[in-house]
Amino acid sequence: MVTAALYRDGQRSHTCATLTEAFEQLRNNPGSMAWIGLHRPSPDELHRLAVEFELHPLAIEDALEAHQRPKLERYGHTLFVVLRAARYLDAAEEVEFGELHLFIGPDFVITVRHGAAPDLPAVRRRLEDTPELLARGPEAVLYAILDAVVDGYGPVVAGVENDIDEIETEVFSNAPAVSRRIYELSREVVDFQRATRPLNRILGGLSAGFEKYEIDEELRRYLRDVADHNAHVTDYVDGFRQALQDILAVNATLVAQQQNEEMKALATAGHAQNEEIKKISAWAAILFAPTLVGTVYGMNFTTMPELNWAYGYPLALAMMAIVCAGLYGVFKHRDWL
Repeated sequence: MVTAALYRDGQRSHTCATLTEAFEQLRNNPGSMAWIGLHRPSPDELHRLAVEFELHPLAIEDALEAHQRPKLERYGHTLFVVLRAARYLDAAEEVEFGELHLFIGPDFVITVRHGAAPDLPAVRRRLEDTPELLARGPEAVLYAILDAVVDGYGPVVAGVENDIDEIETEVFSNAPAVSRRIYELSREVVDFQRATRPLNRILGGLSAGFEKYEIDEELRRYLRDVADHNAHVTDYVDGFRQALQDILAVNATLVAQQQNEEMKALATAGHAQNEEIKKISAWAAILFAPTLVGTVYGMNFTTMPELNWAYGYPLALAMMAIVCAGLYGVFKHRDWL
């Protein structure tokens, strides 16, 4: 348990050190409201809360397991709400998500937080500084938490927008790791969308119960303002997702163009290399011809008639010249030289 307190007429009347004390104080002070905050509670703590406030087993199971989609469920007189808060980490340039479960009853509010966001102590301080709002009961606490969650989306929107601007610059500067960054940011935007879009349905469901549960008119205006802010956030997130898809397509095109240029450069280099190899091969063949003739006459066998012939030496030179000239002409005709 993080903190537990009793409130009456918008003022804190008692601070409780244990769950047992909170239960006793609420029983002994009719008309008060208990606000109990927990962070990653144990099964035993949630079981005690379930017994004391008659919480539904399915809601308790969800609160224990976490990793739930944002939703709104009503079990009798208890409202169960799952929210996904978010905060932008500047140092890591990434979005961190937290999960919050709320049990809202006639005279109690239970918050079960998984993660660092949202900053519930700040919400509590804000409500305690505005007792006229806190005096409106558990619904006021719910709407204040909703407002804090949606307000927390603002810095995330600004951070993601800045990341997208940086990625656009990196794409056109051929940064090597930009594809990975686009993918990682796309995953964060998808998670952000899964946090914000269902919240529109939650706020709509709460609005639909205004008349049935006789919600205070001031709280109705408060909720409508939260719904309007979340709608703007949802529009931004949808735009981010489309922008990242467009950036990914542009990056793929630029990468393909770069690969084509590299292949073209390789092909040009290969062609030039082939030309050089042909020239070397041609000259090697030309030089091999006189070597072959010289090798034959260099064997000096006794039965070779040309050894004693007066014109043998000029004939050998002529044969070398003729063969070399013939090979040169053939290679020149084929553009090897």
